[in-house]
Amino acid sequence: MDKQIKVALAGNPNSGKTTLFNELTGARHYVGNWPGVTVEKKEGGFKHGEENILLTDLPGIYSISPYTMEEIVTRKYIIDEKPDVILNIVDASNLERNLYLTIQLIEMGRPVVIALNMMDIVEKKGIGIDVEALSKKLNAPVVPITASKMGEKGQLLDAVIETAKKSDGYYPIEVDYGQDIEKNIIETHKLIDHLACLGRFNHRWLSLRVIEEDIEIMNLMGSGQKAYLNPENSHGERYEELIVKKKYEFINKLVDAVVVDKSRDKETVSDKIDKIAMNRYLGLPIFILIMMGVFAFTFDVVGNRLLDLVDVFFSEILANAAFDWLTGAGVSEWLISLVVEGVIGGVGGILVFLPNIATLFFAISILEDSGYMARVAFIMDRTMRRIGLSGKAFIPMVLGFGCNVPAIMSTRTLENKQDRMTAILINPFISCSARLPVYTLFASAFFPRNKALVVFSLYFIGIAVAVTVAFVFKRTFFKSEPIPLLIELPPYRIPTAKGIGIHVWERVKEFIVKAGTLIFAASIVIWFLLNYNFAGPAAFTDSFAASVGKFLAPMFAPLGFGNWRAALSLLTGVVAKEVIVSNMSIAYGAGAGSGASLADALSASFTSLSAYSFMVYVLLYIPCIGVISVIKKETGSWKWTGFSIVYQLTLAWVIAFGVYQIGSLFVG
Repeated sequence: MDKQIKVALAGNPNSGKTTLFNELTGARHYVGNWPGVTVEKKEGGFKHGEENILLTDLPGIYSISPYTMEEIVTRKYIIDEKPDVILNIVDASNLERNLYLTIQLIEMGRPVVIALNMMDIVEKKGIGIDVEALSKKLNAPVVPITASKMGEKGQLLDAVIETAKKSDGYYPIEVDYGQDIEKNIIETHKLIDHLACLGRFNHRWLSLRVIEEDIEIMNLMGSGQKAYLNPENSHGERYEELIVKKKYEFINKLVDAVVVDKSRDKETVSDKIDKIAMNRYLGLPIFILIMMGVFAFTFDVVGNRLLDLVDVFFSEILANAAFDWLTGAGVSEWLISLVVEGVIGGVGGILVFLPNIATLFFAISILEDSGYMARVAFIMDRTMRRIGLSGKAFIPMVLGFGCNVPAIMSTRTLENKQDRMTAILINPFISCSARLPVYTLFASAFFPRNKALVVFSLYFIGIAVAVTVAFVFKRTFFKSEPIPLLIELPPYRIPTAKGIGIHVWERVKEFIVKAGTLIFAASIVIWFLLNYNFAGPAAFTDSFAASVGKFLAPMFAPLGFGNWRAALSLLTGVVAKEVIVSNMSIAYGAGAGSGASLADALSASFTSLSAYSFMVYVLLYIPCIGVISVIKKETGSWKWTGFSIVYQLTLAWVIAFGVYQIGSLFVG
């Protein structure tokens, strides 16, 4: 097998890394117009000419100091894996900020190729960049690109391959840090040149990291060597701060030399929009109105009209066709029941909600890709700081609208461990897309005229509970001062059809795959449990499932839904929330349909108030096994995982109890 050229794709958050990765590898990873989309490294292989290239998309970082999870992952990969080339993607419209990481990467002594991205935005702003001069001053190839519109990738990949094959060595530029620091670099190198690990690093870079008191590098040294280090100069100035200052002085001179035309004083369209969207008093009401509009669009304008069509297909066309065909083929009654009521009823009962899910993510992807969602963190920063968290902690909450698993993983972007633990433990209260079929079913059955408002209220309750719990946790288990919010605000952009399509398709595909695997298997198991007991075939009310449901039912009676079918559905919902609807479709004897027939069956067991109480409980109790697993992985603790399960179950019961009992005082 031919040797692969290992290329590490590194850059600031939201610089276009994942877009470029998708363009080069043909992958379809989600791209968002906000920072923090990539939280783990991704790999993709492809061929250019005769060369095989392995491209690794590293998490977006602003520096290689090992403080955040992203910085640790990126730096560890560059040091340990020793890629042949670092492909550093730089946002040309934010050159000064992006070049700080570029300088750090070059100083590490690894071959670097710079992809100068977003050149279309630069040109629209009337800014000219002398690419050739920039390349000479950085002693690295610089290739101008627009990652989202890359029709021709040849020039960039040619530069990568040529750099990887250079036989005359790689000579990084050297920033002049001034006489005092340069002298310290020489003395530090003498102090550490016995270290066994020295061969893994560029000597000058290693000395700089020691002077800057890099935690990981300092751990490689003995206490004797550390005693000789002085973090301050004779004037009491910290070397770490002076090095950062000198880097930016170098970058500013560099930018002045290569940027031909600057239009910094011109107010952009983004600036004009932000005067309203991020207004101190209007920002939060605008966000609430936008989200209400999203739910109205999902349930009243588009989603439910398509839902009726899909429901007819499963409950009437497919179910009747399967029944007629199996009956005509002489198949036994139990197998016909399994296929029609178990499989088509269970899986079809979930798939009918596909239009709502696709519509919701279509709307949310527009907000994300436009750049608005990045601003929500700033809008929420004041509220979040009052509870002890940074506005940055709101980003995982927004991601939780899709799925709590990647949302919990995205808490790695939080620098403070206490903030991260808090964000992990409150994220399950954020309503994920798996709960949407339950809301849609009950809202359509019991609140047909106010579906959007009812579903919006559930999302609002989830956020309110999460914020309240965070307030308590930050004053008990995870005390710390909130870190000031430092996050990039990308320019507003018109979302692309391709970007929205990828986002929606990824969610739809995930939903369909889950329906065809996990929910398919769960539906078969549920059918058997509902149709059998130890004596053999049995009526629903005498089945294994009924016995379990009847045992659990009294626990939920004070919440308004103390019937065994509802209790059983909640138990199976721990596997995946969508299974609740599949279970109900089978348990309530609604056959393959999950529309009017299931709604009629539910009306015999629920009132409008108990239905809302049920939805609140579904919102707040354990999301699913996948979330439990990722909580264990991210906290590294069974103690906190167990605590999460217990307190979510308790809080869900208490709040649903309050909803039903207080509501009963006003509803006859």
